[in-house]
Amino acid sequence: MSDDFQSRLESAIQRGQRRRDHSASEAKRKELTEEELKRLHTSYRLSLSERIEAKMRSIIDAFPGFRQESLFGEIGWGSACYRDDLRIKSGRRSNAYSRFEMVIRPYSDLRVLDLKGKATVENGEIFNRSLFRDIAEVDVQEFEEVIDAWTIEYAEQYAAKSV
Repeated sequence: MSDDFQSRLESAIQRGQRRRDHSASEAKRKELTEEELKRLHTSYRLSLSERIEAKMRSIIDAFPGFRQESLFGEIGWGSACYRDDLRIKSGRRSNAYSRFEMVIRPYSDLRVLDLKGKATVENGEIFNRSLFRDIAEVDVQEFEEVIDAWTIEYAEQYAAKSV
């Protein structure tokens, strides 16, 4: 009887070890590799930077005088629009600088997709924000909605403050 118990116990332990090994290898297989994460980041960056550029064009179309600038490199990939207005009042000269930029930051060891937005209207900062998510958990629609929301907010703030 005890030999039977001992053999069943050893069999159970072996089954448990096989299950653990199988679970570990399955989890490892499901985990995204570094190359897959980089590929996903690049894919998201390309589609979102196109959307950013389109939104910058909508600001330029709505407010003549803005110029567009493509952004790429260490700061990320995206676009900006800006204008520098000269004002002369009572013989005095002043400048009113406005700028709106959004970029997707480069891939890093943090493994996140990071959207950065900065906005200035007539020399005053409106916002300086970031939205980031783990690359494996990115919802592209969320990023698209944030890009749209920041663009609309900038347009409203610019319209309210510009002369």
